[in-house]
Amino acid sequence: MPELQRFSLKQGLILLCCFILLQFWFPVGGKLDLMLIQPWTGIHGQFPWRYDWFLEKLNHKYVKNLLILCDVSFLALWLASFKIKRLHAQRWQYAYLFGLLILSTSVVGILKSQSGHACPWNMTEATATGFLWNFNLSHGHCFPGGHAATGFALMTGFFAFRQTAPKRAYFYLIAGLILGFGMGWAQMMRGAHFLSHNLWTAWVIWCCNVALYPLFYKRLTSSQTVESAQPSASIQQPATANTEEAA
Repeated sequence: MPELQRFSLKQGLILLCCFILLQFWFPVGGKLDLMLIQPWTGIHGQFPWRYDWFLEKLNHKYVKNLLILCDVSFLALWLASFKIKRLHAQRWQYAYLFGLLILSTSVVGILKSQSGHACPWNMTEATATGFLWNFNLSHGHCFPGGHAATGFALMTGFFAFRQTAPKRAYFYLIAGLILGFGMGWAQMMRGAHFLSHNLWTAWVIWCCNVALYPLFYKRLTSSQTVESAQPSASIQQPATANTEEAA
């Protein structure tokens, strides 16, 4: 079986297993969601950390803007690859990175805009002795988590560089997971999302890559052939020179 088929089959099975786990073991607004968000919820259903500077400004604004700037840098590197020979071999990697970052986060945004799931901070109703969760709200536009998508989208780098630069590929994968979970957890502390919202965000972004990666596979791996051919060419040159001198 060709490498691409093995990889796609493996990723398809991972997506299927994660879908089943999220759907049946970690449902939106289920027991696990309520248990994990409970420590950040006040006695009467308020969220004391909602306007915390570190969570609202640093995480939701500055970190997000920094990651957007990082995304724009991939576009700049792609454009520069047409002029700088050193970047030419990775032109398709940067194009794939920027394109899938925009596409996957846009898909998350579209799904969120059409979602009926409400945000936790809109779902609590205070009572005399505490609060109740109102799961009857509709048109909440809060699922999947949009903010975490900016972090999770860096996982795209794993697909872009998995063949040509494995270490860099796993750097993007780990960085995307850490940033996505961290940004999503901060939003959960504020009452903006349940954790399941953000887990589905990671699933959607990974799914976008698994679906589109085969279309760019040859382009993304062709640079590996170019780079591996360059050293052999440089080795042959001295041998030719020596032959000419001997003649």
